[in-house]
Amino acid sequence: MKNTALTETHEALGAKMVPFAGYNMPVQYDGVNIEHEAVRTGVGVFDVSHMGEFLIEGPNALDLIQKTCSNDASKLTVGKAQYSCMPNDTGGIVDDLIIYRVKEDTYLLVVNASNIEKDWNWIASKNDVGADMRDLSEEYSLLAIQGPKAVEAMQALSSHDLSEIKFYNFVVGDFAGIEHVIISATGYTGSGGFEIYCKNSEVKQIWDKVVEAGAKPIGLAARDTLRLEMGYCLYGNDIDDTTSPIEAGLGWITKFSKTFTNSEALEDEKRRGPERKLVAFELDDRGIPRQGYDIVDSSGKKIGNVTSGTMSPSLNKGIGLGYVPTVFADVNSKINIQIRKKTIPATVVKLPFYKG
Repeated sequence: MKNTALTETHEALGAKMVPFAGYNMPVQYDGVNIEHEAVRTGVGVFDVSHMGEFLIEGPNALDLIQKTCSNDASKLTVGKAQYSCMPNDTGGIVDDLIIYRVKEDTYLLVVNASNIEKDWNWIASKNDVGADMRDLSEEYSLLAIQGPKAVEAMQALSSHDLSEIKFYNFVVGDFAGIEHVIISATGYTGSGGFEIYCKNSEVKQIWDKVVEAGAKPIGLAARDTLRLEMGYCLYGNDIDDTTSPIEAGLGWITKFSKTFTNSEALEDEKRRGPERKLVAFELDDRGIPRQGYDIVDSSGKKIGNVTSGTMSPSLNKGIGLGYVPTVFADVNSKINIQIRKKTIPATVVKLPFYKG
């Protein structure tokens, strides 16, 4: 089990620690609902240093990214970030990721913790263009400072005007007394804020100053309820090696203006329409949908399964995501969730669940 540079800090704060993606991670400090509310109304800080970071450099760096990733990275200018995914050869997804253009020929790829080795090997196997690849995952830490009060609370920690950093843009500058960190207006909560990339030796100073400035420490459990209220996909739950970006609702990051892994088959799937789709649903009665629960039709026949589900702290109702045949995928369609021996009616809704 690996530790982040802040593991002892989390333990000293009384966090409940759990194994996650091979790391010892804080799942909660004061309780999921309290932490969830802190991010929705104030500002919280997550240690997400388990995430992976790859540096792709050189004159052919963009070529490698373009053929392995679904989005069009040629649209990126220095200082911009982009959400994307890496399709595999069989219609599924290797991983979803964020791509940062750090310099003209330098890109930072941020990947999921559980997929670091798999992603590295996949990209390396496609690197016949001689791009320089470096795995920085063990050297760097990542803090997510999230919530509507993030700018106000953190401004004193940087000489940059944080309010000027637009969504999915970033600067490299000073933060909490450390020079040359990435301050990125990205996140996984839907409540605004920043993600801070720094060296492991620097993260304790940054964490302490961020908490001192008013950010509440938040665990992975609230990170999950926050992202689910926005309908953001979680790799391993809602997308994986068997789910296509088209059926997962990720057509918007799948650009056929270029050629990439399996692009021809995915374009054909988009043209024909997928046989199933990832839908968002709210329970009509009390209950909590969980990953793996069956989705059934009005006659009780299984038509799919829940990929993510929870009791929404903001809405106070059961919400979830799951794959169903396209005929059941329209907004306001009626489906049912099998929760143990009960069949609970649910309605397909438009994302996000949480409207802010």
